[in-house]
Parts: sequence; structure tokens; C-alpha cells
Amino acid sequence: MTTSPVVLRTDITVLKQLTAIRLDVAIWTARKKLTAADFGSSDLPPEKLASLGSKRVCNPEDLRIFAALKARAIALLERTGVRFLGGWAIPEAKTAAVVEELGRIGSAFEDAKAAFLARYDEAIRQWISDNPGWETLIAGSTVGVDTVRSRLGFGWQVFQVAPPRSKGKAEFTSSLNSEVGGLAGTLFDEVAKSATETWRKSYADKTEVSQKALSPLRSLRAKLTGLAFIEPRVAPIADLIQAALTAAPAKGLIGGAHLAMLQGMLDLLRDPEAVVSHGQRILDGVSPERLLDELAAGHVLPGIHDDDPDASVCDASVADTVIEDEATMPAPLLDSLGLW
Repeated sequence: MTTSPVVLRTDITVLKQLTAIRLDVAIWTARKKLTAADFGSSDLPPEKLASLGSKRVCNPEDLRIFAALKARAIALLERTGVRFLGGWAIPEAKTAAVVEELGRIGSAFEDAKAAFLARYDEAIRQWISDNPGWETLIAGSTVGVDTVRSRLGFGWQVFQVAPPRSKGKAEFTSSLNSEVGGLAGTLFDEVAKSATETWRKSYADKTEVSQKALSPLRSLRAKLTGLAFIEPRVAPIADLIQAALTAAPAKGLIGGAHLAMLQGMLDLLRDPEAVVSHGQRILDGVSPERLLDELAAGHVLPGIHDDDPDASVCDASVADTVIEDEATMPAPLLDSLGLW
């Protein structure tokens, strides 16, 4: 049976429940461009043929902390929001907590910056000492501590997005409508990316996993729950993940049918189209627990990885029974709250 693809479209009214956050982090690269003069009389090819790379004027290990703190801030925003207008759209209800955590990360960044600047001259001397024979190359390319200070910074902007008040000007709102309309698709793509990473790191080719392997699933569920208002099929997928977490053992290693269930669910989450399709199935009355049973049994339901040669094949009699049973289930009545 062929079904029409589900159309994802987020209404612009969701902006009332979202806050936009843009991260603004600057990190000094400690790199300077190599020039022909750095190599004296060496015979180098012309620039139109080849270009020189760059030289490090400071130990990159001294700067690793700044990249780590930036990554920590990005991870926070990724866990909570969805990419939007060059930043992230965050549920308004979670904005205060996110900003508070950004403040802690920013303070750590400033502390690391102050510590690095205090020992900057010594760091340069040590780097020169660690690279004998290249002292002149490095020393001739260093910059002053004030320059480094201006190139290290951690900040963010929080703002509300709203369409312009002018009415009757479609060109004023068309691009914003397009950006907002794609939020659900972006969210499901991000879920797929996260699920793929979780699969690769914790579940692929495993016969047992630890309780720690459930942590990324909890993060995914929290993200989807917070953003459930942007599209009707988001909440059912959050419910599916919660049902899997509830069914998994609370202690010890996870294996057997429980692991098969989690692996099957992750395989589903890695496919945005399948996620939308099964979110709709739950809206239509199929319980999350029933879907998990199907996944644990090793069945691939219609629409999941049809072109994947490694995927299991759904037994035809089971598939027919699923379709037949679903047809008798009444669709639940959902209050749209004016969002769809």
C-alpha cells in the first residue's frame, strides 16, 4: 500500500514560544601565513602554482581549552534547541536555564583567557625552545599580548524573532516564513544525526551496553519534549524514546531483547522520513510500546530503510496484520492550540 509522504510545515505562530540565541566566540588561532622570505633563498614555486601554508607561533595545546569550552556551549544549545537563523531556536521556557549555563561557560572561558595571557610571553619562549632551528621563523611572527587579548572572546545574544508589523507585504515575511516552516525538518535531521552518532559510539556491533549508553537517548527525549510544539509528530517520537527508556533495565548491563529494542529504535531515529512516518502512526493510534515490540522482534516496518540491503525484511503476514489492526483504531483528538 502506497501512502503519500507526510508534509512538514511549522507555522510562524510558534515564534511566540521560541527564543533565538546566537553564539559569538572568538579564538586566536596562533597561526601566521608562511611567506617565501621565511625560507630565505630556497627555490619555491610561483604563487599561481602553489601557495604556502601557515606556521604556528604558539603551542596549540595552550589554546585547546578555548576550543573545548566553545564545543561545550554548542553542545548545550544543540541539546536544547534547533538550528535557526545562524543560531539556535530555544524553547522560551528553557531560555533562562540555558543562559545561566552559558554564563558559567563564559566565566570559565574568561578565567582560562586571563591565565593564558598571564603566561603568554613564557608560552612563546617555551614554544621557541621546543622547536630548535626555527627560532627566527617563530620569533619574527609573534604578536603582542594585547592583540591576543582582542582575539579571544566568549559571548552570546538572546533575542525574540517576530514578523514585521507591516501587513500586505509578502516580500517582508516570505523568507522568515520559509525559515520557520523548515524548523521541524531541521529538528528531525538533527535527531537523525545524533542517533547516528550514538549508534556509532555506543550500539553498533554490541551484544551488551552499559547504562551510560542510555544518556544520549535521554538527551534526545528532552530536546524533543521541549520542542514538541513546533510540529504534531515531535511529541510522539519523544514518547517512543521514553517508552524505550522505561522498558530498559534500570541497573546493570543491557542485552538481549532490550538491546534489540534500543538498536531497532536507533535505526528508526537515524532515518528522518521514517521518524515522521512513525510519529504519524502513533498519532493515528499505534502505541509506542507496540512499535517497540515490532522493533525488538527485528521487523522493519514500511518506510524504514527500504533501500538498505542490511535491513531485516518485514514478514508480510505481520505487516498485513499491523495495517489491518490500525484501520480499526480511532484517531485521537488533539487540541492544536492554534499551532496547526
